[in-house]
Amino acid sequence: MESKSKIQLFFLTLSLFTLTLVNAETLGTYIVQLHPHGITSSAFTSKLKWHLSFIQQTLSSDEDPSSRLLYSYRSAMDGFAAQLTESELEYLKNLPDVISIRPDSMLPLQTTYSYKFLGLNPARENGWYQSGFGRGTIIGVLDTGVWPESPSFNDQGMPPVPKKWKGICQAGKAFNSSNCNRKLIGARYFTKGHSSVSPFRIPEYLSPRDSSGHGTHTSSTAGGLPVPLASVFGYASGVARGMAPGAHIAVYKVCWFNGCYNSDIMAAMDVAIRDGVDILSLSLGGFSTPLYDDNIAIGSFRAMEHGISVICAAGNNGPTAMSVANEAPWIATIGASTLDRKFPATVRMGNGQMLYGESMYPLNHPLSNGKELELVYLSEGDTESQFCLRGSLPRDKVKGKMVVCDRGVNGRAEKGQVVKEAGGLAMILANTEINLGEDSVDVHVLPATLIGFDEALTLKDYINSTRRPLARIEFGGTVIGKSRAPAVARFSARGPSYTNPSILKPDVIAPGVNIIAAWPQNLGPTGLPEDSRRVNFSVMSGTSMACPHVSGIAALIRSAHPTWSPAAIKSAIMTTAEVTDHTGRPILDENQPAGVFDMGAGHVNPQRALNPGLVYDIRPDDYIIHLCSLGYTKSEIFSITHRNVSCNGVLKMNRGFSLNYPSFSVIFKAGERRKMFIRRLTNVGNANSIYSVEVKAPEGVKVIVKPKRLVFKQVNQSLAYRVWFISRKRVKKGDGLVTYAEGNLTWVHSQNGSNRVRSPVAVTWKSK
Repeated sequence: MESKSKIQLFFLTLSLFTLTLVNAETLGTYIVQLHPHGITSSAFTSKLKWHLSFIQQTLSSDEDPSSRLLYSYRSAMDGFAAQLTESELEYLKNLPDVISIRPDSMLPLQTTYSYKFLGLNPARENGWYQSGFGRGTIIGVLDTGVWPESPSFNDQGMPPVPKKWKGICQAGKAFNSSNCNRKLIGARYFTKGHSSVSPFRIPEYLSPRDSSGHGTHTSSTAGGLPVPLASVFGYASGVARGMAPGAHIAVYKVCWFNGCYNSDIMAAMDVAIRDGVDILSLSLGGFSTPLYDDNIAIGSFRAMEHGISVICAAGNNGPTAMSVANEAPWIATIGASTLDRKFPATVRMGNGQMLYGESMYPLNHPLSNGKELELVYLSEGDTESQFCLRGSLPRDKVKGKMVVCDRGVNGRAEKGQVVKEAGGLAMILANTEINLGEDSVDVHVLPATLIGFDEALTLKDYINSTRRPLARIEFGGTVIGKSRAPAVARFSARGPSYTNPSILKPDVIAPGVNIIAAWPQNLGPTGLPEDSRRVNFSVMSGTSMACPHVSGIAALIRSAHPTWSPAAIKSAIMTTAEVTDHTGRPILDENQPAGVFDMGAGHVNPQRALNPGLVYDIRPDDYIIHLCSLGYTKSEIFSITHRNVSCNGVLKMNRGFSLNYPSFSVIFKAGERRKMFIRRLTNVGNANSIYSVEVKAPEGVKVIVKPKRLVFKQVNQSLAYRVWFISRKRVKKGDGLVTYAEGNLTWVHSQNGSNRVRSPVAVTWKSK
C-alpha cells in the first residue's frame, strides 16, 4: 500500500513538473511600451524594425520575430503588442528603452427623439445651423463595427471627404471599399489581440461589418443622417437623426462577441490619430485603473496632444459609489440619463389592481391584445427558474401561461426566448432590489413587460395569496412628455473617482436609456440568434448610448469653433450643463435630487454649449503638473506623457497649482481647514463683457472668491481668479469617517445674464 502511494506521488510530482514547464512556455499577449526617443532606436530605419528587434532578442530559437508581433504602435504610444512566454517577458523587462509591460486585458462594451429632447431642431436660429450640423468634422467610433447599408449612413447631401483624411476603407468578409461613402468615410478592423487570446468560435464578420448591432447604434447616434418615418414596429416613430448629422464617421472595429481587447483598442487609437479624426468616441471601458496602467488614458493623452477630443462612457456599474471608469482629466467621461419618452405596458392583475410596466413588444402583433393568462413564478428551490435561465423552465409548468422572471444573470430579452421555447405565452420581467425602478425596455420576442421592484413585490404577493392568479398585459404605445426627465439612470457609474478624487467625475450625463438608433438588417431587434424579425432601428440602454450623444455634440462645437482645444470643448459642455429637469425642478436620482458624483456638472445642453461665453482651457503641460501634484513617479508620468519630468522642479515653479478644470473637487484631510484654487477663464463670447460671481457654498464651508468681477475687454482674453474653501468642520484623525457636501460657483454675464458659466463643487472630508 505504501509503495503504491509512493508511485502515485512520483507521477503526481512528474505531472506537476510537466504542467509547470508547459505553463512557463504558454504564450500570453503583452503591450510593451518603449521610450519614444530610445537610445537603441537610431540603429534602425523604421519603428517596426526597432520593435521587432526587442522580440528577436528574447527568442531562444530561430523563430521569426514577426510571427509573435501583433501590433506596432507609434502614435497613441511608442511600443508594440506581442505574444511572449513568461521567461521571454522577464528577459524583455531588463532591456534598455522598455518603460513598462502590461498584460493584454479585455474591456466590456458599456435615435428618433433624443435630439429634440436636447433642444436641437432644424429651425434656422438653432444650434444645428450655427454649427453647420457638424459639417467637416470627423468622428472616429471604436466599437463593434458598422452596418454600412443602414439608411443612417447614406451620404445624400453630405459634403466631400475632408482633404486631411488619411484613412482607408478596409475590405474583409462581406465588406469592401465601395461600402464607404461621404458619410462613412473610413472603416477598419482589429482582431490580433482578440484572436491571440480567444479564437473566434462564433461566426463573426472578420471585417468592419457589425455582427452585434452595438457599433451601428452608437455611430448613428453620434452622426447618423436624418431618416424619415423611422420606428421600431410602430414605437417611437419620427425622423431619426444623429447629434451631428453633417459630420463624417470613421469606424474602427475593436470589439467582438467576447469583448474588446486593450491591444486592439490601442492599435485603433494609434491609427485613428494618423487618419485625421477630430473626435474619438469610445463606448467601452472597465473599472477604475491608475492612469499609468490605463491604455485608454495613455492613448487618449496622445490624441489630446493632437487636438482630438476623446469622449468615453463612464460605465454601467452604478449606483455603486466610486464605480466610474475612464477617469483621466483629458477624457470627457459621460454618465447616462433618462428621456421623458415612455412605452407603457401595464399589468392588470386578476384582482383588478394595475402595475405599471414598459415594453416595445410589437403593437400590431395578434398576441398584443392583452389576453388574460394564468401567472406562474417558479421560486421554490431552483433559483435558475426564477431567473429563467436556459433549460430551467419545466414545460409542464409554464406551457400556455404568463411567466414571471426575475431580472439578472442572463439577458432581459433572452429570458423571453427561454419562456417562449418552454411553451409560455407571455412574460413579466421583474426588477430586483438592485434595479429598483430602472426601466430599460426591449423589443421582446413574445408579449412581455418590465416592472419595477415595488411592483414586483406586489405581483409576487398576489401570486402567493391566490389559488389561480391571472394577469394580462395592456400595451400603450409611445407616450412623450408625461414624466419627469432627465433623471440619472440607475446603472450609470458614479464618482468619486477611485484613482484620482481631485478631479470630479463623471463630467456630465446625457441620454442613455431606451435610445433608438440604427441597427444591422441581418439581426433581430433583440440581437438574439433565434429572433428572425428584421428592423432598421432598435432600442438600447447604457452609458454606451450616452457617450455618442456627447461625441456628436462635441463635433457640433468643433465645427462652430474649429480652433478650440479639446479642453475648451469639454469646458463648454460642462459649464452650460443643466441641473434641473424639464419641469424646472432638480434632476433626480431615483427619488432624491441627484448629486455631483451622480451627474457631474449636470445634463448636456448642446444649444447653450455652442455659446458658453467663457471656457476653462487646459494646455497639455498643465496635465503634467497635475500628475506631479498627484505624487506620480517620474516613470509613471513618462508612461502617460512620453515626457521626462522632474516633479520637484515643476512643483516649485508652480506653487499652489490646481488643474484649470471646469469643476472643483475639494478634499480636506485631518487637520486641514483651508484650500485655495486658481482658475483661469478665457472669453470666447463678445468683447467688453463683464462677469460677476455667484456662489452657493457647500454646507460647512465658507467660500471666498477674488476678484468678484471679471472684466474682459477682448475676445480670447484670459483672466484668473482665486477661490478659497474654508472648512467650518474639524476632522479627527483616524475616526474612519468620510463626509461630503456640494455647491457651485457660477460666473454670470452682467449685461445679458444669458451666459452662466457654472462649476459644480464637491467637498470631501477624510479622516486619513
